[in-house]
Amino acid sequence: MSSKKITKIEGADEQVSQSKGFVPTEDSKGKATQLRMFAALSWLGAIGAQIGAILLLFKPPVNMTWVIVLIVVDLAFAILGSYLWKKSNRLDPASEKNKFMFFMQSQLGLVVAIIAFLPLVIFVFTSKNLDGKQKGIIGGIAAVALVIAGIAGTDFNPPSVEQYTEQTEQVEGLNNGVNHVFWTKSGKSFHLFQDCGYINSDRTTEIFQGTVAQARELKNITDLCDRCGNKAKKNQETESVLEAPAIEEISVDAEAAE
Repeated sequence: MSSKKITKIEGADEQVSQSKGFVPTEDSKGKATQLRMFAALSWLGAIGAQIGAILLLFKPPVNMTWVIVLIVVDLAFAILGSYLWKKSNRLDPASEKNKFMFFMQSQLGLVVAIIAFLPLVIFVFTSKNLDGKQKGIIGGIAAVALVIAGIAGTDFNPPSVEQYTEQTEQVEGLNNGVNHVFWTKSGKSFHLFQDCGYINSDRTTEIFQGTVAQARELKNITDLCDRCGNKAKKNQETESVLEAPAIEEISVDAEAAE
């Protein structure tokens, strides 16, 4: 058994039927909705900062300092909104059945990044109130901000209902129907056994226990530990071998009784 501190995540015992696919808990849905509201407000702040920067371009002489400040503010709000939106999607993921809607929900941060910076870039390079040097400086900063916001807004491994369902079924199939896994703060995989050497080591002070969905929600962990998976399969094979003689014995006794 593990000698480490085991922290059980609240709601880990809530079992939701996966027969029709993963269904988030009401608590997860509520948190996701709240995060999306804050993300929307942050993105509105980003777009507002962009509008402010564009308006400054129409007032010669253009105050470059304030334009750059507003670009930085725009970037900060865009990144914050994307972070909150990604977190909400891990709580309440979209389904891959509708490809367009799945893309829009998963990559909305990228879409907003384009909306929050591309018009500004266009206005900078077409402005008659900026000389060539000013256009190069402000336009370059805005373009770099667009790239940074786009990367921050892109989810390179977006969660989905189907993914959660598949991973949960995998764990339940190896874990006697129980949706319980373990992980650490710095780990990149979830585990079936709390005494797995990868997490129960001298470097580990605390092990978290929860569902597959909670491991994804809290740490964005998507992979099952290979060692735990192989151990679970061997345990199942051993149990099958041990049960086989008992079944045969019962069959023989039944024939003798006849």
